[in-house]
Amino acid sequence: MKLKFVRNQWFTSLLIAALAQCVAAAVAQAQPSFYQGKTVTLIQGRDPGGTGDLRTKAVGHFLQKYLPGSPTVIMEYMPGAGGRKAANHLFRVAKNDGLTIGNPSVGMVSSAILGETGVQYDIDKFFYLGSPYSTYHAVFLTRKEAGLNTIAKLQAATGVRIGAQSVGFVTYNEGRLFAYILGLKEPRFIAAFGGAELDPALFRGEIDGRATGTDSLTQRPSEWLGKNSPVDYHAIVEVPKGDKNPHFPGIPELDTFAKTDLERKVIHLARSFRIAGTPFVLPPGTPKDRVEIMQAAFRKTFQDPEFLKEYRKSTGDDATPLLPEHHEKAIRDIPRDREVIEVFKQLVGAGPLPKR
Repeated sequence: MKLKFVRNQWFTSLLIAALAQCVAAAVAQAQPSFYQGKTVTLIQGRDPGGTGDLRTKAVGHFLQKYLPGSPTVIMEYMPGAGGRKAANHLFRVAKNDGLTIGNPSVGMVSSAILGETGVQYDIDKFFYLGSPYSTYHAVFLTRKEAGLNTIAKLQAATGVRIGAQSVGFVTYNEGRLFAYILGLKEPRFIAAFGGAELDPALFRGEIDGRATGTDSLTQRPSEWLGKNSPVDYHAIVEVPKGDKNPHFPGIPELDTFAKTDLERKVIHLARSFRIAGTPFVLPPGTPKDRVEIMQAAFRKTFQDPEFLKEYRKSTGDDATPLLPEHHEKAIRDIPRDREVIEVFKQLVGAGPLPKR
């Protein structure tokens, strides 16, 4: 009887394995049939032409390669409210059939954690597909002709005009963070530009300074990084802390200007938002099999050496991918300290900066 039981158990295991192979083969055959000849729409929460757009396009090119059936991937731009407009659309309006994905910008995460007005989505209900980077360096710079070439001059000036995109967008949030920690006097924030419009506005004298990512600066002519640079660099935020950018040696880390433990925690929260990268997401309710297909395509994209080369060529920086299986955890691990959140909410809002 024992031998019969073992044989039956072996036969059952063999049958299950065979059925699993049949199911896998059927799914593999079904995948191309769904995506074949289809169009996948990738909604960006930004204007075209900026660094974020370049990052997303680099991903989109390879996504078309790795999705079964090689569907066409097109970009749709939906700027506004620091990524909230695009995130709300993906959560409430977009079809959850696996043909619409989004990259609303890093602001979608911070806005939800901070409980900002206008958030009509739940970040815990999106399906996360990963991000092409999890390291980042933000710098604060001013136009050399403004004559603010030292921290002392910058802190002594009143009403420095800081350019950004919309309120809540990452360029705005980081500009406000720098102004707050550096102790600028009555800075003016002009959140009225598309990503590609900020540098021309800077050199026309419409603004005095701005925050930006170092990856966008390495795309500029080489003199931006030399002694004859048309801008002065004042401070940098390393994400994660201690990750040095070889193109910007000697620029002080923003932490060195913090006066209190609370201010250091505020900078840490900003870093945590950045470590989550710029999330690629699928709307809630997307069928599980299509979520898995899409996650597999993103995983293959981020692990493709040719993608890493193209990303560097497009953005001037190295990709540091956050794979789908790690992305949700990165967002879940963002600090939720109430006091820090309240200060950060003032920081990224439209009102006066928090008092120091």
